[in-house]
Amino acid sequence: MKPMLAKATKEIPSGDYLFEPKWDGFRCIVFRDDDEVMLGSRNEKPLTRYFPELIEPIMRMLPARCVMDGELVVPGPDGLDFDLLQQRIHPADSRVRMLAETTPAHLVLFDLIALDDLDLRTLPLRERRATLEQLLEEVEPPLHLTPATTDPVRADDWFQRFDGSGFDGVMAKALDGPYVSDKRVQLKVKHHRTADCVVAGYRLHKDGGVGSLLLGLFDDASPPMLHHVGVASAFSASQRRTLAAELAPYEDGGVDAHPWKAWADAEAHDTQRMPGAPSRWSGGKTAEWVPLRCELVVEVTYENLTSGRFRHPARFVRWRPDKDPAQCDYDQLEHPPPVEYTEIFDAPD
Repeated sequence: MKPMLAKATKEIPSGDYLFEPKWDGFRCIVFRDDDEVMLGSRNEKPLTRYFPELIEPIMRMLPARCVMDGELVVPGPDGLDFDLLQQRIHPADSRVRMLAETTPAHLVLFDLIALDDLDLRTLPLRERRATLEQLLEEVEPPLHLTPATTDPVRADDWFQRFDGSGFDGVMAKALDGPYVSDKRVQLKVKHHRTADCVVAGYRLHKDGGVGSLLLGLFDDASPPMLHHVGVASAFSASQRRTLAAELAPYEDGGVDAHPWKAWADAEAHDTQRMPGAPSRWSGGKTAEWVPLRCELVVEVTYENLTSGRFRHPARFVRWRPDKDPAQCDYDQLEHPPPVEYTEIFDAPD
């Protein structure tokens, strides 16, 4: 089954809501039927084989027959580490077993969907949460019951304070709401930050014009190296045409001296982040792109930075003709101080 989803809102809402930390991991529906355990992704793909270390704790601490909603996370030295979590999805069994020992996952549970023969989805959240708290009263790591509060001030404290530990914001769930699969009935408040980036190229849209801008940031090496940090996309048809006209003059001379001209060489990606990096899933380079002279700077908004890259596509804000491309470096990005991973479980309601 597919989990209940959320739509974005800019502020923590007031009203009859239950607030929870928004975990930065893999959404996971947990099915247990006596000796059978299955972990399913938000797209209904099986995750069980990738997290073998969680089967025994689930068998030991969860009810014999239940369905629960939660999040798979991997804690690192400075909080949740999404990059380590992504590495857990690997086709080789030997690699899966090794990672289960070296970077074990935790399972954070936040909703109860079914118990024994009872389908609980029509019950209000306040009743499902009360039952979940009773069932998970004795759980211990690597299983957790997510903290929750009805106090928006406490929720805002979580939003501000736990940002540096890899948490993704705050969830707001209607206390009287049922569990509705695959519908955006919850609310999520996420962090949005700005960055000035070099526009180093673009990819074409299938319907013509510019589909996405390829963004770069300089590191602190000597001389500085430009790394591909992500893309800005979601342009309208008219914006795509306008961008194509605006960028055309910067295509001349954009290839020979381009800092990413070695993008098709797999080994070059070992020392520099460039577009088209090969992976075990793609088997080669991704869609080709149009290089530009690295003279344009754009301001974008972004949500998360993982391993030096924007996790999700950034949003175009404005051109910055007043900025020198050399000023577009990683040092400008916000780096909130990390909070001990376990502290959020000790936060008072």
